[in-house]
Amino acid sequence: MDTVRPAGSNSPAPVFLTVEEAAYCLRIGRTTCFALIRTGELESLMIGGLRRVPADAPAAYLARRCAEQQAA
Repeated sequence: MDTVRPAGSNSPAPVFLTVEEAAYCLRIGRTTCFALIRTGELESLMIGGLRRVPADAPAAYLARRCAEQQAA
């Protein structure tokens, strides 16, 4: 996600995001992001002792939410 990389950066796109980066992408707070992870709404995994969110998970979460709201 380009919202995590500095503009003009030559580094590759991240594969995983920290919870804070995922929260920033979703424009929500860290606590709310952890709540989404706890309920399984936002995909995440542990790498060692660190919680990481796949870089495509925030977009997938938003797509599901948009589809749910359109169906309602």
